[in-house]
Amino acid sequence: MKTKLIFSAFIIQIIAVLIGGASPVGAEITNRVVAIVNNDVITLYELNAKMREMTGVEPTVLRTQNERKYLEARRRVLDLLINDRITQNKVDELGIKVTEGQVDEAIERVKRINHWTHEDLIAALKRQGISYHVYRENMRKNMERARLINYEVKSKIIISEKEIRDYYDQHRNEFRTDAKVHLATIILKRENPSRGQDADEAVRKGKMILSKIKAGEAFEKLAKEFSQGPGAKDGGDLGFFNPSQLDPKLKEIVDAMSVGGVSELIIRPSAVQIVKLLEKQETREKPLEEVRDHIHDILYRDEVNKMYSSWIKRLREKAYTKIIF
Repeated sequence: MKTKLIFSAFIIQIIAVLIGGASPVGAEITNRVVAIVNNDVITLYELNAKMREMTGVEPTVLRTQNERKYLEARRRVLDLLINDRITQNKVDELGIKVTEGQVDEAIERVKRINHWTHEDLIAALKRQGISYHVYRENMRKNMERARLINYEVKSKIIISEKEIRDYYDQHRNEFRTDAKVHLATIILKRENPSRGQDADEAVRKGKMILSKIKAGEAFEKLAKEFSQGPGAKDGGDLGFFNPSQLDPKLKEIVDAMSVGGVSELIIRPSAVQIVKLLEKQETREKPLEEVRDHIHDILYRDEVNKMYSSWIKRLREKAYTKIIF
């Protein structure tokens, strides 16, 4: 403790030097120390940069908008930075290292998952106000800490079969898939429903298209050629719907259809419609075996978070920290 106090005094001297070389009176000194963590310091510049990174807004703007929320956010972010420092101290103590090659591999995985070129990644980082150098450094630190957490926390976690089954029984609704129908349609607009000639023309064309479908022509081809409704360029494909989303008339028609079936003409005031049922999925509850791994992941993440919170709390109790505002 004596060593820590001596170090604290040394830090205070540093602060005095920083303040002594400060810029204009009244301006907040961005390089002043806001926290001491063991043998390290956190500056206001770091705190502001982290707040900017996490919120996408300048701290000065946040403060102008709401002083109380700004102070709460600043304290939470500072708390995160203190945890980061303590965690990094543990990483250094255990000699956990990640090579540049491993960082490269991790960044390449990020690009593959997002289907990005390197230029796309740089553009995405620029939109977030992060340089590529900072991104690489953050990636390295995150990888080192992931290894630390795996060593200190994850290796001690065991998820039992009973926990998995209990979770499944308590969350059955989450593993139920609702009924869905996948529809395609051909729509012919009735330009002026009050005039029989326009209505007859739409019906006539609809009957012609329907006869072509019954003769074996592809619904998708005819939809691209004739449909004036949504999805025409995609062969009339409208995607999936919950049957309850359909209007009563259409729902009744679709309920009576088999997959691959095509409806008769559906004549509406403003259009003539032909519907094809591409796929039908009934309401289904997924069995435990199908969702076991998913449940395990949920329980595992929850346990990691709980154990990590306890672990970092113990480290903070052992560490020397001092917040200076």
